[in-house]
Amino acid sequence: MYDIVVIGSGPAGLSAAITARMRSKSVAVISNLRTGSGLYKAPKVDNYPGFPAISGAELLNKFSLHAAGTGAEIIQGRVTSILPMGEQFGVSYGSEIAAAKAVILATGVVQTSLFPGEEALLGSGVSYCATCDGMLYRGKKVCVVCLSPDAEEEAAFLESIGCEVVRLTTKNIVINGEHKVASVTADGVEIPCDGVFILRPSIAPATLVPGLLTAGGHIQVDPRMRTNIPGIFAAGDCTGAPYQVAKAVGEGLVAALSAVEYLAGAK
Repeated sequence: MYDIVVIGSGPAGLSAAITARMRSKSVAVISNLRTGSGLYKAPKVDNYPGFPAISGAELLNKFSLHAAGTGAEIIQGRVTSILPMGEQFGVSYGSEIAAAKAVILATGVVQTSLFPGEEALLGSGVSYCATCDGMLYRGKKVCVVCLSPDAEEEAAFLESIGCEVVRLTTKNIVINGEHKVASVTADGVEIPCDGVFILRPSIAPATLVPGLLTAGGHIQVDPRMRTNIPGIFAAGDCTGAPYQVAKAVGEGLVAALSAVEYLAGAK
C-alpha cells in the first residue's frame, strides 16, 4: 500500500513525487517508457530556469534521478484502470495492481478517439490488458488492435494461453455487439470474435477513471489540483495549456501538497 501513486513520469509527475517524498509519504510513479514522450525527443529546451539549452532527454533524466534519489519507486508499466476500493484506490498496470490512498494523474495529453462500440462494450468483451483478462478468452477467438509498442508481446501471450488471435493494425475499427462483443469490423471487413483487446500506448484519463470530469480532452481541476473525485488529483499537460515544463512542475508540486493534506484529513 502506497500513500500516493503518481501516473506519469514527466515533469508534473516527478515533481509531485519529489514533493510527496519530502513530506515522508510513500510514493510509486507508474509510467510507460519516457523515451516515447514529446519532451524526451526535444533537442533543446531553452525556457526552464537554471537549465539553458538542455535537451528534453537530459532534463527528464535529471528529474527522474532526483525523484528516485528521494526514495520514490519508479515502475515501468501501462496503467489500464484506476478504481475506488473503499478508502483506497486500485491502480492496474500490466498484470499487477498497486494500492494507494491517493492518486495523482500526470498523464500528459492523451488524444484518443474511442472506436464505435468501444465504450458501450467495455468490460463486455472490450479490454485494454491481455495479461489481465486473457484467461477469460482461453480457447476463444479474439482481435488485438496493435497500436502500442508492447502489443505484439501481449498478442503472443494470448496465443500462448490458447486464444486464436487476429492482429489488427488499422484505426478504422468498429466493435459490434448488443450486450457483448460479437465481431469487429476492420477496414470494412467483419471478423467474428469473442473479445477485442485495444492496446494503445496510453489510455485517456476519463477511460482510466470512471466518472472523472473532463472538458475538451483535459481533466477538470480546481486551483489546488483536485479533481471531482476525492483522493484523485491531476497536474501538468493533462489539465490544459500552456504545455510548458515550468507549469507542469508547479502543478505537480501543488497536487502533491493537496494529496498530502487529503491524507492527513483521511486519518
